[in-house]
Amino acid sequence: MKTDYQAKSLTLTGAVAMGTGVMIGAGIFALTGQIAELAGPGFPWVFVVAALVTGFSAYSYVKLSNAFPSAGGIAMFLEKAYGRTAVTASAGLLMAFSMVINESLVARTFGTYTAQLFNGSESGFLVSALGVMLIVIAFLINISGNRLVGSVSLVMAVAKVIGIGVLALAGFIAARELDILTTAQSSAEPSVLGFIAALALGILAFKGFTTITNSGSEIVDPHRNVGRAIILSIVICVVIYLLVALAVNASLSLPEIIAARDYALAEAARPTFGNLGVTLTILLAMVATASGLIASIFAVSRMLAMLTDMKLIPHRHFGMPGRIQTHTLVYTACIAIVLTVFFDLGRIASLGAMLYLVMDITVHWGLLRHLRDKVRANSLVVGLAIVLDVVILTGLLIVKLETDTLIVAVAGILILIIYIAERVFLGRTSSNIQATHSGHE
Repeated sequence: MKTDYQAKSLTLTGAVAMGTGVMIGAGIFALTGQIAELAGPGFPWVFVVAALVTGFSAYSYVKLSNAFPSAGGIAMFLEKAYGRTAVTASAGLLMAFSMVINESLVARTFGTYTAQLFNGSESGFLVSALGVMLIVIAFLINISGNRLVGSVSLVMAVAKVIGIGVLALAGFIAARELDILTTAQSSAEPSVLGFIAALALGILAFKGFTTITNSGSEIVDPHRNVGRAIILSIVICVVIYLLVALAVNASLSLPEIIAARDYALAEAARPTFGNLGVTLTILLAMVATASGLIASIFAVSRMLAMLTDMKLIPHRHFGMPGRIQTHTLVYTACIAIVLTVFFDLGRIASLGAMLYLVMDITVHWGLLRHLRDKVRANSLVVGLAIVLDVVILTGLLIVKLETDTLIVAVAGILILIIYIAERVFLGRTSSNIQATHSGHE
């Protein structure tokens, strides 16, 4: 059955808009408070360091995209490195699951901010219901076709980047900007381990750049524009993230940020701009998370369709009509809904970061071990990317083992189940293929 992951070609501007559109969503609205809780008063600089780490990581993806521009993106890179193996399939699924987890993070962020319009309600049911509603709307827009997805995503991405940038700059100027650096340094020093763990969430805020690599075959002149689009997207995002974080740090004390960690940006607007600023921030959060979710659901469904087409994962129609990507849209939305209902923002973010970092390490190792000469990659840069990922993942695991052992167990069990299931599935399909060839002989 034909898949539907080919879309209209993207210019450099369109690719940058897509990348920033996916990144600037829950990344800044939800993770600012979560990062502050882990990193302490120096939390604004987590975004800067995370951007640098992401830059080393992006090097591998740019090299791979230049060599193998494909709609399959990461799935295709993994197959080039490891072949049709359980490692390829497992890492591809980890990427897909981390993206679905990010969707639930975005949806729950939408619910958390939108709930503030209802007299500051923090009802778990209301937050979950609003998040589920957004997922359903994003699913309906995606099911309407690629052209509508592209148009809606582009308009909303531009609106939110401009809106958040203006709001952050205004807050930065209006707040006590002369005291921002001293405010961050006057409190107790954060622990190194906490800062490293916060970097994992910071990287999660930038991982949307991988959406660009998944669209390699759709970008005009991909050998030239994929790398440019990734670099520009990361630069735009780090500037906005830093401005927002500094404005929040100037407006609220660290205990206040942690107390309002799920909606810290809205609370930070109150001292400077009053209730009107809070309302505008909430509306921006709604636009940002909605556009990010629309783009993310499309990207995940396309990646799952590619993995299915590559015969790396099983597929069941369950009586549904239409193409494979239509079915993967349904699966993506259903999984995101379950996560949105049963997990809070902190756990969703931590789980997504763990799965993403494991996948990222797998991609870098595959490039270093199997494709280095073919794509002409610098071994030192790729090796440093692996070391940074391992250090950050280790820091996150240590912190979470002390504070939330359950989420570490969930991540470990999920990775193990995926790998074992893929070994079984690929073993059976290989046997069937061999049996078919023998029968023809």
